[in-house]
Amino acid sequence: MNTLSVEKQRDEVSIEFLQAFSQAWNNHDIDALMTFVTDDCTFHTAAGPELQGNTFNGRDAVRESFQQVWKNFPDATWLDGVHFVSGDRAVSESTFCATKPDGSRIEARMVDVFTLVDGKIKVKNAFRKDRPSFFNSN
Repeated sequence: MNTLSVEKQRDEVSIEFLQAFSQAWNNHDIDALMTFVTDDCTFHTAAGPELQGNTFNGRDAVRESFQQVWKNFPDATWLDGVHFVSGDRAVSESTFCATKPDGSRIEARMVDVFTLVDGKIKVKNAFRKDRPSFFNSN
């Protein structure tokens, strides 16, 4: 294998990479999570007033917004992940489960659409079904 092929393989994102990124979310491990993104990363949230939800640009802003997800939803988990990669784009689909501050639950399918650069995530664009929250009857 030539050097160019080795470099290209090292710069490609794999299914295992996306699984590990998802696991860092489930572990609420901000330091691990940030190892998957570029220094000039962008995060478009699932909700917000703009066309793309709320947008956070740059490592510090993205880090803070990722942590805010866990502050808003301390028990947040992403389950049943399915991932694929195609060139410089990737998608992770999962079920987002969390308790809102009022005690109601969110369980909705969601996807993250990623733009990839040099083996890392440059853009994380989140989309989630707009399903009403509910209260457990237990």
